[in-house]
Amino acid sequence: MLTSRPLEGITVVEFGHSVAAPYAGLILGELGADVIKVENADGGDYARGWGPPFWEGTSVMYQVLNRSKSSVSLDLKDRISGGKLHDYIVEKADVVIHNMKFGAMERLGFGSDTFVEKRPDLIYCNCGAFGNVGPLRDRPGYDPLLQAFSGLMSMMGEEGRPPVRVAVSIIDMGMGLWAAIGILAALNERNRTGNGGRVDTSLLETALGWLTVPFGNFLASGELPRKEGSGAVQIVPYQAFIARDGEIMILAGNDGLFRKLAQAIGRPDLTTDPRFMTNAGRVENRAVLLPILQKVLLDRDVAHWERLLLEAGVPHSPIQTLDQVLAHPQIEALSMLQESPDKKLRIMGLPLSFDGVRPEFTVRAPAQGQHNELVDVRPLAAEKVDAAIGG
Repeated sequence: MLTSRPLEGITVVEFGHSVAAPYAGLILGELGADVIKVENADGGDYARGWGPPFWEGTSVMYQVLNRSKSSVSLDLKDRISGGKLHDYIVEKADVVIHNMKFGAMERLGFGSDTFVEKRPDLIYCNCGAFGNVGPLRDRPGYDPLLQAFSGLMSMMGEEGRPPVRVAVSIIDMGMGLWAAIGILAALNERNRTGNGGRVDTSLLETALGWLTVPFGNFLASGELPRKEGSGAVQIVPYQAFIARDGEIMILAGNDGLFRKLAQAIGRPDLTTDPRFMTNAGRVENRAVLLPILQKVLLDRDVAHWERLLLEAGVPHSPIQTLDQVLAHPQIEALSMLQESPDKKLRIMGLPLSFDGVRPEFTVRAPAQGQHNELVDVRPLAAEKVDAAIGG
């Protein structure tokens, strides 16, 4: 039987701030690794202040991305405390992960080459901005900038309207996922050969990875993608429509589903129109078909169309707000929503289960420097720790 904490016994040192590396550290920590988050002594991870909302003096964003970790707070430039952390990594760490600006870790004496000779089995993961080669490698990167630079934002929104970005930090969190995947692959290789090594990923590479299909389409056709709002470039109808009391997403992804959709909404005649008989025809004639469908769907409530589309077997969903999502029985059945050990904070758990068991939320995000004793660094003043905890 699989354990829900398969990384127990692995020690990770995370030099993470904001979202990307902390999300990778969160994944590894939830899977059982001992994750030590290294924060600068002057305020720590600045995501601690990214609010409101705040929970016990620290932003909720920081809380949810840094649970299942310990915190060590120190000045990496300080010879004594920096030296103790360096020794700790050499003696005890299995993985180092960071998303510091390019070259910063090397200047501080914590770059990957620093540890190669002493710890050839150490796995070192760089989470960069534009990558570790090329003319932009020195530039800092942020999720919205990479959504813009990569071309993603050029496709977002509706034609004729300003560009929009994906509301969540999809590139930051995507890089965290790729970092975790790379680290897990490197750990498997180490089990096989005994050797560690360097894992590299970046925000730009992550963004380009998300755009695998659009770039493939462009390179094949030479045509830049249009903004389709909630729709899809290559499938019609495959988007949101406005009903009388709300909005509903309808996905007729093939000709058979389109026939079922047309029948369900009382327009079977659409299936015999030569313009709409195939998906290619519907894509070509979307400007004609979509207003026809919208006019029909606007006449009744979302619940009415849900019932008919469910009976017809057409994929669909109401566009829900977060409160509606949390109230849905499917969310309760999945047990994704978890409570902190003190029952005061609720978060979404890791989207993984092992033999039906999801990793638990057992350790809340640490106060800055709460665990300095792990590397034998002088702890922060008690009053500062108390303030960070909310005491």
